[in-house]
Amino acid sequence: MAAELVRGQNHPLSQVHLEIRVAAGKPVVAAATLGDEHGRIHGVEWVAHPGTPTLPGLEVSKQAAADHRLAVDLGAMPEAVHRVSVLLALPLGGDGPVRFGAVAAPFVAVTGLDGTEVASYTITGLDAESAVVALELYRRQGAWKVRAVGQGYAGGLAELLTDQGLPQASHLAGSINEAVAQGLARSVAAPPPRTPDGDRTRQTATPALGPEGSGSTTQGAPGAVAPQPTSPYGAQGTPGAVAPQSGYPGGGAPADPSVATPPVAPAQPAAPAAGGPVDYSHPRRQTGAPPQPAPTAPPAAPGQPARPVAGDATGWSMEERLYNQVWGMFEDLARTMAAYRSAVDFADSRMEKELDQALSDPRSRIGGQGDAVREAAQVKHAQLVDQARAALDRDIAQLAAESEVVEPALPPAFAGWDNPVWHGYRVPMEIPMALRLGDLHLPESPELRIPMLVRLPLERGLWIDSGNAESLDGSFTDSHELRRLALDTAVAHAARLLAVYPTGEFAVHVIDPAGSAAQALVPLVHTGVLAAPPAMGAAGVADVLTRLTQRVDLVQMAIRGGAADSLPPGLDTAEQLLIVNDFPHGFDDRAVTQLRYLADEGPSVGVHLMMVADREDAAGYGPLLDPLWRSLMRLTPLPDDHLADPWVGHAWTYEPPLVPPGSQVLRQVLTEVATARTKRR
Repeated sequence: MAAELVRGQNHPLSQVHLEIRVAAGKPVVAAATLGDEHGRIHGVEWVAHPGTPTLPGLEVSKQAAADHRLAVDLGAMPEAVHRVSVLLALPLGGDGPVRFGAVAAPFVAVTGLDGTEVASYTITGLDAESAVVALELYRRQGAWKVRAVGQGYAGGLAELLTDQGLPQASHLAGSINEAVAQGLARSVAAPPPRTPDGDRTRQTATPALGPEGSGSTTQGAPGAVAPQPTSPYGAQGTPGAVAPQSGYPGGGAPADPSVATPPVAPAQPAAPAAGGPVDYSHPRRQTGAPPQPAPTAPPAAPGQPARPVAGDATGWSMEERLYNQVWGMFEDLARTMAAYRSAVDFADSRMEKELDQALSDPRSRIGGQGDAVREAAQVKHAQLVDQARAALDRDIAQLAAESEVVEPALPPAFAGWDNPVWHGYRVPMEIPMALRLGDLHLPESPELRIPMLVRLPLERGLWIDSGNAESLDGSFTDSHELRRLALDTAVAHAARLLAVYPTGEFAVHVIDPAGSAAQALVPLVHTGVLAAPPAMGAAGVADVLTRLTQRVDLVQMAIRGGAADSLPPGLDTAEQLLIVNDFPHGFDDRAVTQLRYLADEGPSVGVHLMMVADREDAAGYGPLLDPLWRSLMRLTPLPDDHLADPWVGHAWTYEPPLVPPGSQVLRQVLTEVATARTKRR
């Protein structure tokens, strides 16, 4: 089973012939360094880069591209080499981004020659860095392992290579950038794609993600059709050429993993005709040929937009295609709504300006001249708003039609509790790439709901707000009812996490100091899926927090010391979730400190926090708990427009994924999880 690594985590490698696949969404430079037992580089001849792409047992791409395939033969590595570091850097010059914070998180996967994924890593948390050590393959006691690193450098390749002990770092960084520039100059554009009339093509425009990404720019990772270098795999290997371009964050591969395809530059997308269908333009949609053949939409009637089809985004699997499609729908709705609001704001400001200019002259206020000017300005305003609304309605209708076919096709991890897919639920064998935490919508289109998907494993804990809040219709919910809804939401989230993880790879602990959550926790307690009965009282709180903080300490020390395989035999290495109810009841200062420690350090080593609490109840601690509040993702048990979107500035309305009233689906799913655990023992 493939391992999805987090920063600092390692995984054993059972094969010596490997490929390292990179998907960045934007052109990046891929390189690799060879290090000794201390990780030091002995000279420029220990660095594989576009100017020198081949070393013993290693081969990298000759140019910058959005996707790469690096060939590695661990059996051919010299005896002095104990570490192979994979580097990614943004090319200098040109119009591309200059920091990783302005692009989608790069994805790196280690695969076998047959394309079977061994381990993967999504490099998150980058901002001003322009170069990063993505991962490293290292030799320990004669065996090779892979470790997720994610160490970024704002100073680029020169700073990165200097940190690895290379004296000629600045000179080599300049040589690499020069080789990349020469590769771009030799690039040849691909012919424009041929599509049937009326078919909806997924373009490759990238949304604004920061100062470098402002505006709408077409993704271009020009790649020359270069001669294939000699593969270090020998006769039984595959050429280590660059993979075809693909703009989605989860990585890309051709349909046949054993065949490498030289890259070509994508053609500039043509501007859509006026009044045509919505332009689905974002980096996670289809870019060139998909890694696997995506479903084809049935032909549309002449003059009509193409019929939507589930799974028509790019991805290695149907799950990844659906994930990318859902995020594409989210981005499309955000973009079209931003365009509508901008058009309305322009119409308002234009009308105000025309009225101010007309009425600033006292003569225009006499007789009916002022009324005529006011009426003309209002007519222009109405025309502009009507045009914007017509475009919005057209785009929303297209997205609604897509949602109608996508929602029934979602796997359990992405589906709502009312989806029939849960009735055929079986405990999965692999961890899914994402989890549904609820639905999102905007006030102008409340009927169109987009699943809120977050990647797994969770990078942030959750705060389920049980405090008094005003609902969207202006009514207030009773405090006791709100706490019950908050607990139901927490149980629904915990049940979903238990359901999507393989047997024995996820454990749930509950702290309920006063026992007030007994009724809401019945599904978890009666099915026997909790790691232990809910902890009650100050002693129970201290016991659970002590055990989990010790687990975090042990795993962190093992990872930092490079001895992750030497943890104590009794340590539960499964992902852990701690649900805390009625905070801060039953918590002293030591327990609060431990809780903050778990929130800060736990996610990186598989310990996650879910708070069910009212922030006002913890006001007595003053600013001590502000970092805890800010570090968690705040969710509400009632629809609330509190989720801010920094990309376009929208405030999205979030709705929790509650189980339909009277449904037994949650209990049935938890029973299946408990049964699978019993069989495993």
